[in-house]
Amino acid sequence: MKKVYYLKTCSTCIRILRELNLPSDYILQDIKTEEITVQELEEMKSLSGSYEVLFSRKAKLYKDMDLKNASLTEKDYKHYILHHYTFLKRPVIICNDSIFIGNSKDAVQAAKLCVNEQ
Repeated sequence: MKKVYYLKTCSTCIRILRELNLPSDYILQDIKTEEITVQELEEMKSLSGSYEVLFSRKAKLYKDMDLKNASLTEKDYKHYILHHYTFLKRPVIICNDSIFIGNSKDAVQAAKLCVNEQ
């Protein structure tokens, strides 16, 4: 699969998409206008190993809901990601059987290598 979950109002996501220069066979999904389905999240989890690595602790709601003081389980991470797009660490880039999560330099560089191997 070749897909990117991103937020079109996020300047960092847009900058990364430009930097990746994705081929036309990639599917772009704006998670604000097209909600993540259970099946899509399950696919991301199977590639990443857990819901926790997909979860963004930088989300404003994370602080507003005082989740940093909560003991969250995998079930909780899944619940929050499915119920509000802001909890997905983004962008999530799926390149065949590899997943690249977030905007760290390492993740973006690894995604770029995978995309360019196509």
